[in-house]
Formats: sequence, C-alpha cells, structure tokens
Amino acid sequence: MREIVVFSGNAHRGLARAICDSLGVRLSPVEVTRFSNDCLQVQLQANCRQRDVYIVQPLVPPTQEHLMELLLMIDAAKGASAAQITAVIPFYAYARSDKKDASRMSLGGRLVADMLLAAGVDRILTMTLHAPQVHGFFSVPVDHLTALGVLADHFRANDLSDSIVVSPDLGNAKSATQFARLLGLPVAAGNKQRLADDSVVIHAIVGDVSGKRVIILDDEIATGGSIVELLDKLKDLGCTEVAVACTHGLFVGKAVDRMRDHPMISEVVTTDTVPAPAHWDGLRVRSVSGLFAEAISRVHAGESVSSLFDGVDPMHAPPHPTLPFDEA
Repeated sequence: MREIVVFSGNAHRGLARAICDSLGVRLSPVEVTRFSNDCLQVQLQANCRQRDVYIVQPLVPPTQEHLMELLLMIDAAKGASAAQITAVIPFYAYARSDKKDASRMSLGGRLVADMLLAAGVDRILTMTLHAPQVHGFFSVPVDHLTALGVLADHFRANDLSDSIVVSPDLGNAKSATQFARLLGLPVAAGNKQRLADDSVVIHAIVGDVSGKRVIILDDEIATGGSIVELLDKLKDLGCTEVAVACTHGLFVGKAVDRMRDHPMISEVVTTDTVPAPAHWDGLRVRSVSGLFAEAISRVHAGESVSSLFDGVDPMHAPPHPTLPFDEA
C-alpha cells in the first residue's frame, strides 16, 4: 500500500495535527512564502512521488488567501508526481454560491470546483456543504461527511424532556429532521427571508414550540443574524431556554458579542472544522478530527466511507412519526 503524506496550509493547522495524530502519521511541513509583488509561493517539504497526498485546508477567512494556498499546494503535489491528491476541505465556503438568483450573478461554488480540478486534485473530502447540489459541481469523487452524529452525542448526555429541534429555515429542515431522529425529538423550522448577507427576517415558526426547550441546529453560523432573529421569534412564542448547535462556527463580525451573553442561550456547540474564535471560553467545541482521519484511512484502503454514517444519514436512520418534515 502506498504511503500517506499529509500537508496543511495556514488555515487550520490545529485540525490537521489532530487528524494526523488519529492516523498515526506525521504532519509534513509546508513552506509558504510571498514575493515582493504579493504573490504566494508554496514548497512541500516532504517526498510526494507515488504517494497518496492529503492536503487539509478549510476555506476560512481570509478565504481567498487560503484558497490560493490550497491551489498552490495541489499544484506542487501534482508536479512532484503524487500518485493521488485529495483536498481535505472541512469547510467549503463557496458552497453558499450555489445558484444564480439574480441576473449576471457569478456561480462561485462551481468556479472554485473547476479551479481545484485544474490544479490537479483527484478527490475531495469535505463536511456539511451549505447546499447539497454543490456536490455535483465536481467531476471527481467527493466524500461528503456529516457532523450530526458528533453534535447529537453532545446532547444525549442532557435532559431532553420537553425539547424540540428547530431549524432556522425550511432549507435546513432535512438536516434538522435527521438530527431530531438521532435524539428522538420533534422538529420545527423557521420561515426565513434573507434580505442581505447579514440581514434576515423570520416570519413564522412552522411547528409547535410553545413551552419547549429548543435546540437550534444550523449548518453554518457567520454573523449570527439569523440566530438572533430566530431567538426573538422563539421568545414571542414562549420559549425561555435555547441551545445552539452548528457544524461550521465561523462567528465573524458581531457574532460573538451577539451570542456569548444572550439571555436566552444556555450553550453554543460547534465543531472544529474551522478555528474557534478567541475570547469565548463558554463555547463548546466538538472535534471531527477522528471522523476525517477514519475517512482518510478508508479512502486510502479502498473501503466504504458512507458506512461511517450508518444510523446517521437518511438512508439508515429509523423513521420518526412525530416529525412533520419526515421524507422517509
């Protein structure tokens, strides 16, 4: 079997090291330099010839900088005669640019996929795409992981009586339904209208949340605007305690100030697909490094990755009769 070589850019070396620890391999060094004209240059400082190369790089701010690092690392591995190159992108930021909803609108999700292919990638390993159709932008294999099981494990230790899972919008209701199945809870969803990137209005909650303890589930939290708007609506409906869970906790702009001391929020739980913000001691971070390590191990051995999620994804989770969004 060919040797595994793992590299990381500057986006999230902590996650890359944790993945390597789980795999039992060393994180190989990368030198990233900058020319006087501000162009980046990358040198991989480990032998790649006829090896399986895995490059760990979530697309977190500064997103364009980290995207360029990733493209250059793929190009360097390709030029160094790597047998197979897998881009491990725990957070694929451009998944939000998945459709043309206005005239002359760019389609960033597909463009970045084309750029990765042009650089020489052979496979993509990612987690919780904002829009599932982004999977189809790639003409190479994509292994799409989910953190729902990891997040559910956190809440299983809690008293879940009189609890309900709430999705901020109907588009995320399918994931919320899967999450509710894992916890044996009912589910509701907000009817959200996005006015701008950081401005939303939630007109109503579809489902009965009166007197319930709420677990809000979202795929990504950036500025926290949707969450705060949803909290206001839940308060009007009689909810007093809310836990917030998400896979990608970016918490940019005013998000930390908005959520850290909010009187309705009992806890905020996220994963380490992106670096945790500084100065938020109460934030609960669950690691997905073991999931990524196991997926890499299975890819390398030619084994099934989807079987990692038996009982988690909708093909395996048992139906739950109390869920209004059940599509089983």
